[in-house]
Amino acid sequence: MSQGVSAHRRGIRLNRGQFALQAVQVFFVGLTIGMERAVLPALSGDFGVRPGAFLFLASFVLSFGLVKGALNFVAGALSDRIGRKKVLLIGWLAALPIPVLIYAAPNWWWIIAANVFLGISQGLTWTMTVTSQIDLAGSNQRGLAVGINEATGYVAVGLAGLAAAYLAQAFGPRAALLGFGFATIAIALVLLIRVQDTLPWVRAEHAQARDAQPAGTAEAPTPGWGEVFLRVSFRDPACRALCQGGVTNKIADTLVWALFPVFFRAEGIGLARIGWITGLYAMVWGFSQLWTGHLADRIGRKPPIVAGFFLLAAGIALTAIGTTPAVWFPAAAIMGLGMALLYPNLIAAMSDLSPPLMRGKALGAYRYWRDTGYAIGALLLGLVAQSAGAVRPAMWLTAGLVVLSGLWIAFVMPAPARLPAA
Repeated sequence: MSQGVSAHRRGIRLNRGQFALQAVQVFFVGLTIGMERAVLPALSGDFGVRPGAFLFLASFVLSFGLVKGALNFVAGALSDRIGRKKVLLIGWLAALPIPVLIYAAPNWWWIIAANVFLGISQGLTWTMTVTSQIDLAGSNQRGLAVGINEATGYVAVGLAGLAAAYLAQAFGPRAALLGFGFATIAIALVLLIRVQDTLPWVRAEHAQARDAQPAGTAEAPTPGWGEVFLRVSFRDPACRALCQGGVTNKIADTLVWALFPVFFRAEGIGLARIGWITGLYAMVWGFSQLWTGHLADRIGRKPPIVAGFFLLAAGIALTAIGTTPAVWFPAAAIMGLGMALLYPNLIAAMSDLSPPLMRGKALGAYRYWRDTGYAIGALLLGLVAQSAGAVRPAMWLTAGLVVLSGLWIAFVMPAPARLPAA
């Protein structure tokens, strides 16, 4: 075993210090996006959005999704060249204008601009934390690594949404998001100093795989950006199924982010209770991923992914049927559990299919399609809600799309199998 391989052995326990630092980073990434999810849509009228203008309201998610989707792919490929930590730093610097734009916003267009920067930041920061934790984990721990990453991030999303709702009631939405946003970004930048780049672990994994090949075996060249994107997006049936699943689950999350607060507000629910409902969804999603990713490491990716899509659809349908918080709270928990089963395991399944030196590009391509689902969802659900003059038709459409997406994966993905040990 070469010195580089022995010095950079993979495994969560072996690299627990750096793995934990990456988890702390993604916690602050989650706080950054979570701070606006309950507050801005519910108070969109304060920024000049007319009642019933659902498409214009959802446009702030559209701008976020388009930018984040593109940056996901750029981040994955760029990090293979310059390193994960540098890309993570750039992502945090891109977050600095967000609280200023929200605080000074004279109209909703400024919120749209703020979410362009949010998309840049999230596309770089969250992509790097999950990629780095996969780099550090063993081959049979990828589901667990992704589960820990997404759990940490989405618990933070829920906590930030709840905290921002209370702070907005106490100090006003602009001041609350300005202070919360700057504090989050500043602490994350200070903690970034101790984070190490994980490219040496990637190179060690590649060297180990190369050494395990029979003598005289020629090493295949690493495909370029375009080749990886085409393979992941269109040519490989399993990867294609995973990509459409990513798009669909973000359409569902767009519904929760952009339209649920407006729906609940129209039903007479206060801002704090809206924060609790949407926060419960995100926190159940987050905490449950601590075991759902590891579950898929043991039984295979397909069963939890398919079950997750069906649970997500059931939670959306229950929300559409319900008329009181007594129904909406359990519906939010069901949606969160569904997301927890499908979300980390879609990423882990794509990672399983990706050779080490191609992983950044492959995950970037998947995350491009997944987060472009925000833009697709904003357009589609905004148009449906605006045409109908109500949010419920958009809920039923989303539930149907989620069911169809789960069926696609059920029929196309290969049968589950236990992953090989590292």
